[in-house]
Amino acid sequence: MPQIVVTIDGKTYRMACAEGEEKHLETLAADVDGKIAELRQSFGQIGDLRLTVMAAIMATDQLHEARRRLNEMETRAAADGEARAASEAGGESVRQEYARDLDETAAALERITAKLGGGL
Repeated sequence: MPQIVVTIDGKTYRMACAEGEEKHLETLAADVDGKIAELRQSFGQIGDLRLTVMAAIMATDQLHEARRRLNEMETRAAADGEARAASEAGGESVRQEYARDLDETAAALERITAKLGGGL
């Protein structure tokens, strides 16, 4: 199992990860480091543990918001799919009605043609 070393808030950590996940874990660690640096700049020296907890809450908030937006998009996509299906079903109904009207018109024309042909 590969191991990498990441630096967060000036401290280094050795971490294990799955094969091929090294770059992803380094990116995640850099994001955490960035959040902690942002918090440290905003709040100053308020303690490592507090900064870490605040960074975790910020990351969790972003994850929660992303999940909420994903659920909203999935709901909207499902509603759009249902509307599309209803529209297609309505379109099929219109096509069937149009076909019936054409059949009736053709039958009427045949009757008229028969009457005209029989009278001549």
